[in-house]
Amino acid sequence: MRIAMWSGPRNLSTAMMYAFGNRADCAVVDEPFYAAYLKMTGLEHPMRTEILRDQSQDPQRVVSQVLETIPAQNPHYYQKHMTQHMIDGVPRDWMRDVTNVFLIRHPARVIASYGAKRENPTLEDIGFLQQAELFELVQTWGQTPIVIDSDDIRQNPEVMLGKLCEAIGLAFDPAMLSWPRGGHPADGIWAAHWYGAVWKSTGFAGPEGQLPDVSQALQPVLEDALKPYRKLHALRLRPD
Repeated sequence: MRIAMWSGPRNLSTAMMYAFGNRADCAVVDEPFYAAYLKMTGLEHPMRTEILRDQSQDPQRVVSQVLETIPAQNPHYYQKHMTQHMIDGVPRDWMRDVTNVFLIRHPARVIASYGAKRENPTLEDIGFLQQAELFELVQTWGQTPIVIDSDDIRQNPEVMLGKLCEAIGLAFDPAMLSWPRGGHPADGIWAAHWYGAVWKSTGFAGPEGQLPDVSQALQPVLEDALKPYRKLHALRLRPD
C-alpha cells in the first residue's frame, strides 16, 4: 500500500511520518517534490541550495520514484507530501494509484508556527487552498479521501491512529505511538532548519491550548484559510 499524506507545513506532518516510519512494515519518504517545487517557482526557502542538490528537480522523475518499488521491499510506503508543492506543471494523475489522506490543522496554529520560522507567510505558503483543490480532485475520480485533524490526534493518538489505520485498511501497530529521539533516516535535508522540536520528541505531544493570536497583518490570510479548513474539518474522522 502506498499512502499519500497531504498537508500544509507545520501540521504534525513530520510526527505522523515518524509514527508510520516506526512500523517494521513501512518505508517513508519526506516531501519528495520539494526540490522540483523550488526549481519551478524560484522561491528562496531556507537551505534552498542544499535541497536542490539533494533531491531530483524533475517532477516526472519524482512521480516514478513514488510509484516504483517500495524501499527495502516493505509492503507499505508512507509518503509525506506538502499540498503547496503541487503547482501547475507537477503531475497529479499518479494520485489515482495511492491511498490519499488529508491531514489538517487549524490555520491560526499553522500561521503562528510557520511564522516563527519564516516571517509573514502567504496563503500560498500554508497550503489550505491547494489542499481543498486536491481533495476535490480525488473526489472526481470516485475516491472517498480520508481527512484527519492533528488536534484530534494530539488529544488521543492511539484512538485516532487506530481509526486512520482502519479507514485505509491497515492493521494498527502500537509502535506508531512512539519513535526514537533524534529524527528519522528518511528526514529531508531541510530537517536541520525545521524539525528541531520533533527531533527532541519520542511521541506525540499532548493537546494544544487555546488558539494563538494572529497579527492584524495576517488576518486576511487566516480568513481565507478558514473556509477550506472548515470544509475538510466537517468531513474528518471523528474521535467518538
